Amino acid sequence: MDDEYKIGAYSVEGKVDYEDTIKKFGIGLIDDALKARIKKDAGEVHFMIERGIYFAQRDMNWLLDKYEKGDKFYVYTGIAPSGSMTIAHLLPFIMAQWLQEKFDADVLVQIPDEEKFLAKRDPKLSLERAHELAYEDALDIAALGFKQSKTKIFLNTEYATVLYKQAVRVSKYLTFSIVKDAFGFGNDTNVGTLFYTSMQAVPAFLKSVQEGRNIPCVIPLGLDQDVHFRVARNAIDKLGYYKPAIMHSKFLPSLKGGPKMSSSDPDNTIYLNDSPEAVARKVNKAITGQQSTAELQKKLGGDPDKCAVCQYNRYLFEPDDKKLKEIFDGERKGTLLAGEHKKDLANKINKFLEGHRKNKERLRGSLDSFMLQ
Repeated sequence: MDDEYKIGAYSVEGKVDYEDTIKKFGIGLIDDALKARIKKDAGEVHFMIERGIYFAQRDMNWLLDKYEKGDKFYVYTGIAPSGSMTIAHLLPFIMAQWLQEKFDADVLVQIPDEEKFLAKRDPKLSLERAHELAYEDALDIAALGFKQSKTKIFLNTEYATVLYKQAVRVSKYLTFSIVKDAFGFGNDTNVGTLFYTSMQAVPAFLKSVQEGRNIPCVIPLGLDQDVHFRVARNAIDKLGYYKPAIMHSKFLPSLKGGPKMSSSDPDNTIYLNDSPEAVARKVNKAITGQQSTAELQKKLGGDPDKCAVCQYNRYLFEPDDKKLKEIFDGERKGTLLAGEHKKDLANKINKFLEGHRKNKERLRGSLDSFMLQ
């Protein structure tokens, strides 16, 4: 099984077996009982939880125990800047915004502008350029509808005077061998990358430090980022703070059918700054689960589980379960053909992006109100 796929903090290879990752990572399923608890406390269950896109967790029952006893939690998530954000990057932020709305939760967003500069060793990505990109990411995040009064975004290089002291405390409990084995680092790994997990751990207990009491935290993240907190949770515990609860999402598939949309492949990825024409062109090239001809598709039907267009509707662009079922049934029964199928998805994506860009430009002059510096 281990030879069939590989999930690392910086790459995902092969077809991911999500059931196997639950055993391998030592995480729990978001099962029906947990969904019922979330619905009871939130009033509803987000469609990404209901559909198993957010499928696994650490300590979510503990988090809800605390919440039901009157202990409010906060949400922490983030992104490392390397260029325009993609629609795949939206998954943790959409969940964070929903948690904020339903649980009246504060949100901390970390933008580690040093991380990609260190990890990718790309001579074209200077630290200064990463810093510029981080502010564009901050605008994209704020434009998703977060409440300014309850949302704070920070860049590592700007907020380092606060983060560094706590990161040093975390790093005392992270040995070289632990980090090396967890991430597969070699002798050529720079020391900045080795230290990065210590910085990423800090927001998971930062509000507890600031308020002088333990405050629960939940982190929505992509499955590939779990390794940072597998490593850091014990260190956080040794420092006397609550280990963060975690919600794990599956990977948004690539347009061409790969296991994960990657921002390094422009033709396989939808960027938030793509033009309507670029979106239509990329979606038109997307893999579907349909037969090779319209005649065969009408006769035999297709497979929505293999169809990127169906999956993008399931993950992000069709929250209505009844309409989603119609899309999947149309693919399966052969009544929905590739041309109209792709056109409909491209229209949905472009409608979302148009609204998002308007929100972004509206906030451009007031981003400082979201920023911790």
